[in-house]
Amino acid sequence: MDYIIFIFERLDWFGLIDILLVTVIFYIILLVLQNTQAIALLRGGLLLIALLGILTSLKVLPAFSWLVSSTLPALLLAIPVIFAPEIRRALKRLGQTGDLASSRVEGNGNSIVDDLTSATVRLSARKHGALIVLQRLDSLQEYVQTGVSLNAREAPELLLQIFYPNTPLHDGAIIIKGEIILAASCVMPLSTSGSLITSPERPMGLRHRAALGTSEVSDAVSIVVSEETGAISITHGGRMIKNLSPDRLKTILQTFYKPAKSKNPFIAFLQRILPGLISQDLEEQL
Repeated sequence: MDYIIFIFERLDWFGLIDILLVTVIFYIILLVLQNTQAIALLRGGLLLIALLGILTSLKVLPAFSWLVSSTLPALLLAIPVIFAPEIRRALKRLGQTGDLASSRVEGNGNSIVDDLTSATVRLSARKHGALIVLQRLDSLQEYVQTGVSLNAREAPELLLQIFYPNTPLHDGAIIIKGEIILAASCVMPLSTSGSLITSPERPMGLRHRAALGTSEVSDAVSIVVSEETGAISITHGGRMIKNLSPDRLKTILQTFYKPAKSKNPFIAFLQRILPGLISQDLEEQL
């Protein structure tokens, strides 16, 4: 107790700023790792570090303390290897912050939203499974190369034809950039987040896992139509919103396509580098 009082007595404004900066850094790291496998590894690592700290503080375990102090530098070097994908993604987003104002989806918003809503509703009514990925700032070229190149202007009739059952291109995702369908039958990354893949009702299908996985590795927006139920879902930032009505789907798409509002540069900066955050405008619609 005396030690705590001693610390508070010596605390000044510089000390408070120092503590605040460290807190902000750790908060940003946790948000970057949100909804990824790395967060489970981080929790396990912090628990292990805390346990080792307690054990090494015991004077009756000199050999164990020496072992931990000797292997700690190697463990610190292993951290970049374990968290390589998350670190790479965060740095990539940091490098793209010069284009903060263009974080919306490109294109003529009203026309694309109407076409996407119309096609999705008709696919849902027919229970034709579909996965539509809307590219934003993060490039999806590596996934475009896994499919069949189209470079065609989007239209409801074209989307319906692509996802018609048993046609050559119906399996996989289509990737749209602006008003152009870049490719169809694309192979997208599957989500490995166990808490989101399973549910009390039924396991998540491959289309939904692919949509969620795409949102975990990029800032893309994905629309999913269930082949079993015809239910419409949308994913972004590692999150999925299920069972959307046509009106709600249209409202959410309008949020992504409408021109960006002027905002505090610091808030815009955080929204670009933190993949787990959905834009404030979308939050309001949910």
